[in-house]
Amino acid sequence: MVLTTHDSAELRARGADGFGGVSQPDVIRWLAGEDGAVGSHDVVLVARGVTASVTSLAERSDLEDHPRVERARHYRSDLRVFADERGLVTLGHGLVGRLEISVELTSATPGGGAGRELIMAGLALVPEDDLVWAQVAPGNAASLRAFLACGFVPIGAETLIEPADGR
Repeated sequence: MVLTTHDSAELRARGADGFGGVSQPDVIRWLAGEDGAVGSHDVVLVARGVTASVTSLAERSDLEDHPRVERARHYRSDLRVFADERGLVTLGHGLVGRLEISVELTSATPGGGAGRELIMAGLALVPEDDLVWAQVAPGNAASLRAFLACGFVPIGAETLIEPADGR
């Protein structure tokens, strides 16, 4: 699926003939335009909020300058930021209004489980059974394994493209 204001016939003529065609670099660059930006190609995952009586995360308003928060705010509305000594979690509404989660560790030993703990703490902030979306670069194997271990299911892939002309 391509969400754009470009004419569908023109898009097909450029080679966007299904997932394989849409993900071709020439098609993506054309969609972005000369001065547009192309984001990473991510796995899209979904899970549901979980029941928890307590979360270890505190809502934080002092992290606005953190790069993860700045990035999340660029793509999401109604952003909330939570953190503890392990790292931070953002929850906000992204593409088509879906509730999206992102996680960043501050300092953790690889394989120590902090990523999974943060993801689960984030899911506990969401009403039980509400859908929560995440995007993970396929090359970030540790993050992808953590989200999968927390019940996220891959449902597709996406590349966010920001054309300079707003199309």
